[in-house]
Amino acid sequence: MTSAFIGNKLEWVRQQIGMGTATNWNGYGNKLEWVDGNGNNGRYVAVAMHDSVKKLRAVEVEPDEFSLIKPGELVDVVELSPLTLNDRRIFNLLILNSWESITAPKEHCIHKRELRGSHNVNARVGDSITRLMGTIAVLEIERAGKPYTRRVQLLSTTDEGHETDGLLFYSFSAALRTIIKNSTQYAKLQKDVMFALSSKYALALYELVQKRGNLKHKTSEEFSLEKFRALLGVEKDKLRAFKSLKQRAIDPAVLEVNGLGEFGCKVEPIYKGRKVTAVRLSWWAKTLEEKKVTLRELRVSKIGRKARLLGTVETIAPSAPQLAAPVTLPEKGWSGLTEAQSGSIRNTFPGIDIQEMERQFVEWNRAKRVEPDNYCAALYGFIRGKLKQARGTHNEAN
Repeated sequence: MTSAFIGNKLEWVRQQIGMGTATNWNGYGNKLEWVDGNGNNGRYVAVAMHDSVKKLRAVEVEPDEFSLIKPGELVDVVELSPLTLNDRRIFNLLILNSWESITAPKEHCIHKRELRGSHNVNARVGDSITRLMGTIAVLEIERAGKPYTRRVQLLSTTDEGHETDGLLFYSFSAALRTIIKNSTQYAKLQKDVMFALSSKYALALYELVQKRGNLKHKTSEEFSLEKFRALLGVEKDKLRAFKSLKQRAIDPAVLEVNGLGEFGCKVEPIYKGRKVTAVRLSWWAKTLEEKKVTLRELRVSKIGRKARLLGTVETIAPSAPQLAAPVTLPEKGWSGLTEAQSGSIRNTFPGIDIQEMERQFVEWNRAKRVEPDNYCAALYGFIRGKLKQARGTHNEAN
């Protein structure tokens, strides 16, 4: 696939979206970014991989400020002790934090505040770390061309600081590092989607679909019912009847993944006689309009999301389209970022005091009597500008 061909395809997509000219192809040939007329950043995975592209190992794929890479073997994993939604998010963040040297036999370090989300409770981080250390994952592998079942610990030794803003030191076992090093399949997960999903079932399904969405000649896969339950993280003694499983786990997960993810999907039962013995997971690329609807949903509050995704929101009276009102600057001591936005910015700028940067950003806007249309994007640009300015000053001094 030539660069000219890619450029032409991107130009066509940009024109269809109706965005500005700042469009580029980022990452491993599958990241579409644009900037609209108001200076707002838009982004969406729009994969267009060519069959002749060399097959990369997962560790060769670089994450960006909006996404993380998860090896496929860690997606199709059965947990002997099912994890919570927060446990799964934390494990993904630990992978992201250590990605540059994840296959090395070393200890990694992360601030606990980057794992807490909005709860600000160290006990929850500690509980999740304990569960991750006690979780044995079951993976299907090959040795000398023959199938084997491997059982491996997700997280090895950890040292957790007692301070509220303390550090967490952690490491991965040699067996897990080997799996990651040799992996040639992966799921590219969007961080804002990961934090927007409201159940562990939805996050598990999202990861399953993300791993498979880019396959060229495969759009569905069948799983035994027990295997699919295990992949979703359903406890063995819960939701035993398929009707209950469908109502409580599968249908809500499909609704959220279709509403917030990059691909559409559906889960269909497969019967043997009158009994459901397996399910078929199907996936497909979304249309341009569907992608735009998804982006809009990710930008608004979670309040009323289920009704919006179900299409049960009622309009009392028609009204003319209106531009989004500027974001009101937060009061002193408060943040204008959502949980997902805060986590994304902290991961983008590790080691930077984001609270201090946001305080300076708010003061700068107030001094200029400006209220940004996109608070998160404007703050992101402000921090990048500050860091660039600091680097320039340092170079001049040397």
